[in-house]
Amino acid sequence: MSETPSNTLQYRFDGPEEAPVLILGPSLGTTWHMWDRQVPELMKQWRVFRFDLPGHGGAPAHPAGSVTDLAARLLATLDALGVHRFGYAGCALSGAVGAELALRHPERLASLALIAASPRFGTADEFRQRGVIVRTNGLDPIARTSPERWFTGGFAAAQPAITEWAVQMVRTTDPGCYIASCEALAAFDVRAELSRIGVPTLVLVGSDDQVTGPAEARTLVAGIPDARLAVVPGASHLVPVEQPAAVTDLLVRHFSTAWQPAFESTTGQTAIPAAPVKPVLAAPAPVAPVAEIAPAAMQPEPAGRPDRYETGLKVRREVLGDAHVDRALASADAFSGDFQEFITRYAWGEIWDRPGLDRRARSCVTLTALVAGGHLDELAFHTRAALRNGLTPVEIKEVLLQAAVYCGVPAANSAFKVAQQVIREETTPQE
Repeated sequence: MSETPSNTLQYRFDGPEEAPVLILGPSLGTTWHMWDRQVPELMKQWRVFRFDLPGHGGAPAHPAGSVTDLAARLLATLDALGVHRFGYAGCALSGAVGAELALRHPERLASLALIAASPRFGTADEFRQRGVIVRTNGLDPIARTSPERWFTGGFAAAQPAITEWAVQMVRTTDPGCYIASCEALAAFDVRAELSRIGVPTLVLVGSDDQVTGPAEARTLVAGIPDARLAVVPGASHLVPVEQPAAVTDLLVRHFSTAWQPAFESTTGQTAIPAAPVKPVLAAPAPVAPVAEIAPAAMQPEPAGRPDRYETGLKVRREVLGDAHVDRALASADAFSGDFQEFITRYAWGEIWDRPGLDRRARSCVTLTALVAGGHLDELAFHTRAALRNGLTPVEIKEVLLQAAVYCGVPAANSAFKVAQQVIREETTPQE
């Protein structure tokens, strides 16, 4: 166990000190105990390092709002321990951390396993909506539905103790850290960068995973040059918990045979040993990507001041959600297209991206202005945006009460009706 400052992670070691280090990373809502049944076998060859995400498993509640931040905290922890090079296996959110390490710090990685992972986890809207649910209702709704996302129905029915353990793991997580982790997943997207991952990679997935299933795994394998696929039958999202023996065997085989030698700083080269005989982890049929993986097209920037369109589009999607923005852009034609470009570049790229106010404050100002102007259609989607930007229903109520004093009771009366309906829709947990 460790004393944990805000820029590092809570961790533990198992195994001999002289052995090479193998890191096991947990998924969102779990703790390092999800790897308990892999450790006895892995520690025979490696010094196993496990960590908890911020606010998980009793770790200090220092939220990390990006995958980059999580990777930096992990490296800071390892640097303090004198661990420079390691193998890494991460599940779901920790798989994203593994991809980040492979892309930004390849010299640290000897080998990589991405478990129940994806180059992009669902949509940003899905995870920001989950943050709204947690901010309003706490973690209990998420905890109660976790077993159906994490395990097959047969496993959950046959293993009630493990199912209850999973529910309690989520319930004891710090809500603010859980929301920050949702934001990290919402912003994570390395689809256009997969070809730059040069470390030997095992992509491992449960055959029945409905969260990040075989389709996402095949996208990873198609994009990463030195990647192999392993599909574990009869397992869902938390495949290390549901099929521990199969996962342990696959990890042992992968890290035993695909441990890349260290970069030699004196010569500037990497020694390449003879290729070991690798076990076949998946059928040799060609793996086709399920979607095109290509860099997003960039808008040209004029000389002098940068064009703010791309920045505006990014901010607009983060605040209003992909679905809303996609509808607005899809409905644009020759008549309205220039207006859509104008508000994206100016309102979102210039004003909403200014550093003087945070997004919570900008949402407060926007809601008040919309009440004053009687713009109820825009009030509806900006109420959704306010929830996504971190305002609670109680805070939105206070904004509307304040507006009632300065904008008029009839305007606030109409605004309350609109906001009440939106808040009911956005904060009711989906069973």
